[in-house]
Amino acid sequence: MQAQRTRAVRSIVTVPKPSADVLKYSYPASLSSVPETKVTRLSNGFTIATEANPNNQTATVGVWIDAGSRFETEKSNGTAHFLEHMAFKGTKSRTQLQLESQIENIGGHLNAYTSREQTVYYAKALAGDVGTSVEILADILQGSTLSPDAIERERDVILRESEEVDKNKEEVVFDMLHGAAFQGSSLGRTILGPRANIKSITREDLVSYISENYTPNRMVLAAAGGVDHDALVKLAEKHFGSLKAAPEKPKPAKATFVGSELKARFDNHPTAHIALAVEGVSWTSPDYWALLVAQSIIGSWDRSLGAAAHVSSKLAQKVHEYGLANSFMSFNTSYSDTGLFGVYAVTENFEGMDDLVHYIQQEWHRLAINIGEAEVFRAKNQLKTSLLLALDGTTPIAEDIGRQMLVYGKRLSPWEIDGLIERVTVDDVKKVASNYIYDREVAVIGYGPVENLQDYNRIRSAMAPLYY
Repeated sequence: MQAQRTRAVRSIVTVPKPSADVLKYSYPASLSSVPETKVTRLSNGFTIATEANPNNQTATVGVWIDAGSRFETEKSNGTAHFLEHMAFKGTKSRTQLQLESQIENIGGHLNAYTSREQTVYYAKALAGDVGTSVEILADILQGSTLSPDAIERERDVILRESEEVDKNKEEVVFDMLHGAAFQGSSLGRTILGPRANIKSITREDLVSYISENYTPNRMVLAAAGGVDHDALVKLAEKHFGSLKAAPEKPKPAKATFVGSELKARFDNHPTAHIALAVEGVSWTSPDYWALLVAQSIIGSWDRSLGAAAHVSSKLAQKVHEYGLANSFMSFNTSYSDTGLFGVYAVTENFEGMDDLVHYIQQEWHRLAINIGEAEVFRAKNQLKTSLLLALDGTTPIAEDIGRQMLVYGKRLSPWEIDGLIERVTVDDVKKVASNYIYDREVAVIGYGPVENLQDYNRIRSAMAPLYY
């Protein structure tokens, strides 16, 4: 199980269908031939969204819920993730063994994950078993027994999972980054919650979280592959139609970004982990796509790759030339009302951290001042490719549908997304770099042997250099 609230916003740019002349080219033709995403909403607000492909012999179907760790208090932090674990431990109609056996008997795969703003339960099985998958999902979401014995057993499992997460330094650094950048808010807390909370969460906490957040107006049944939309709507009416409609719950207060520094120094650790981030934008911001292109320009790099010395990223060229890092990746993490834009790097060159931070910031400055048409063109193509590659399979397509329905209230087709990216210009990238990066507050994270990581005031002052 993995550890990633959104409101429907309908001010989305509508991109026209490609013309007949354009369709003679294979790339536009492939985008235009993607099956339609059909959407139906039940009277209680429960939404069904599907992308059917009759050529697929398998299907992924799941329930995406507009609820995650961001909807917790400091005391209840970790409840959403705990509840995800409990979903598979038995219901009023099935024991845990019966649940597991039924999934195995149909050759299916059942999973769930929790992020800061969404919780997801999904099943992948043969197309002929979609009905069974939906019935099981409805059962675990509405009929879990949450027995005290199972809670105690799972408490130990989650504590061990917490220990494993602590060994994943990338996860540790990004949790530290959220805690520093959004300190004092629910967005700054971890998804698993502190160990003290894991040890003290009660059955009443779990029941309360379900009643407050698992409401039909905040749930989407998304499916992709060998599915029939009308049949799925009937299944939803049967298994989810009795859920009582609930009033809109107030959104969490917007998390305030705080310029900050947080270091966890361990001199005996083999690598230093560094993250620099500024406040980004929400999913629905008009600047979202330009920031994605900016992220693509900075790129990602790993010295173990065969072409490590010959990538287009100028930051990667500097890092490789001077041996400043083992790897780095740019990121643009968005939420319903804010985001994080930055770079995460891992290095064994402890003496070169000053230069590494310098070149990261220099590249940020260049985005606002000195980028060309060619690299924006290349970055847009790279971005399009990565987004399309991420839709390879029924599970990622279902995930894309579920997330977008919660974020936008609709699903953007690949053709619409292509158009939104294509509209980004050099001036757009420069504008968002000036508005969100240049001379902005920055959050700085260091983990490991970070004695030589620059002082925060020096890093902050370099966000607006006197000259480029």
